[in-house]
Amino acid sequence: MKLHQSSGRWRLGLALSLLTVLLWGILPIALVVTLQAIDVYTVTWFRFLVAFVLLGLYLAGRQQLPPVEKLRSLPLKLLGIAIVYLAINYLLFLQGLAYTSPSHAEVLIQLAPVSMGLGGVFVFKECYTLRQWIGLGVLTLGLVLFFNEQLQVFIAEPSKYWLGSGMVLVAGVTWAVYALAQKQLLQKLPSSNIMLLIYGSCALLFSPVATPQQLLTLNPLHLGMLLFCALNTVFAYGAFAESLEHWEASKVSAVLALAPLVTLVGMWGVSFFLPTLVAPERLTLLAVFGAMLVVSGSMAIALGKSR
Repeated sequence: MKLHQSSGRWRLGLALSLLTVLLWGILPIALVVTLQAIDVYTVTWFRFLVAFVLLGLYLAGRQQLPPVEKLRSLPLKLLGIAIVYLAINYLLFLQGLAYTSPSHAEVLIQLAPVSMGLGGVFVFKECYTLRQWIGLGVLTLGLVLFFNEQLQVFIAEPSKYWLGSGMVLVAGVTWAVYALAQKQLLQKLPSSNIMLLIYGSCALLFSPVATPQQLLTLNPLHLGMLLFCALNTVFAYGAFAESLEHWEASKVSAVLALAPLVTLVGMWGVSFFLPTLVAPERLTLLAVFGAMLVVSGSMAIALGKSR
């Protein structure tokens, strides 16, 4: 099988990767603001619906909608796994975010790409290099340090803290299952077609529990945040997919590991300039150091090429 080769336009790949990091880094902050006025089910439904409509219009304009004969050849069980697990990922991350904080959730969700990498080892029989195993150890140490410090901060509501943290961690694992399922589906359809099916199916999945009437009660701030979260789904994934066309996947993944740092800086900026918008986070130096270890470990795993 012929493998995909990047275009070699690494500057464009880097720029798109940084755009993805920025969008994913500030997304948890925008979601926290949105959750002040609307429930998690309606937010998730709206994000999937907008992503489906915009991606559908884009593919229709370029005459790239999936042909019926190829849809019939799709393994429905595998497609169902991708749909259900991505839906669970979106819901659990959002619910966990409501119980913890943007920085906390963004650090813990780094388990997602790590779980995908380990899934590649056990499912696709890939091999980790020594550098990648060391990176996994560094990431684990970073999570322990960050987790321990955050526990001291959330000690007033330990049950809520543990529940939220557990939801984010499970969200990371479910994203890995979705990603591995999509990897197999790429044998039948391009990524954009698969995402169109997944977005549309997830929107239908959340329709019975969504409350669209809430959209009419939103003030301009919360409506703007909700629209940003929905558009973020389309443009962040679009920039991520396009970056892979121009740059090596390992380098793109290493850059994406910087997302927690963007969230930490973003939370500091919001707390300083708009202290009433989002509750300020109390991060100790040890917690920040733990977050940096998580980022470093993720980058080492991404850059340590598998044999």
